[in-house]
Amino acid sequence: MEIFKIFMIEAAHRLPNVPPGHKCSRLHGHSFRVELKVEGEPGSDTGWIMDFGDVKAAFQPIYDRLDHHYLNDIPGLENPTSENLAVWIWQELKPALPALSEITVHETCTSGCRYRGPRGA
Repeated sequence: MEIFKIFMIEAAHRLPNVPPGHKCSRLHGHSFRVELKVEGEPGSDTGWIMDFGDVKAAFQPIYDRLDHHYLNDIPGLENPTSENLAVWIWQELKPALPALSEITVHETCTSGCRYRGPRGA
């Protein structure tokens, strides 16, 4: 079973590795929607997998580093595609949230990336 919590992040970025003239090479911003999923079995006493407040607390330091920032300035996000952002969040969050099972980054209402951790892990 999985639970999820959604966070909204406002941030600017540009993609330095796209072909010349590509619109994403210019500075622009997104209202990123980040969905974190945590997998487990509901506790017999609590009836839940995890307190949603604990998910929020684990993500808060990462949220503070991303929200209203220029993503390209964050070490590890020099090329902040949705894919790279999802992997970066995973690497930052997994130690504090071991039951993390999936991260979805919505860059727009219709486009995004789903990441379930490194293959073979």
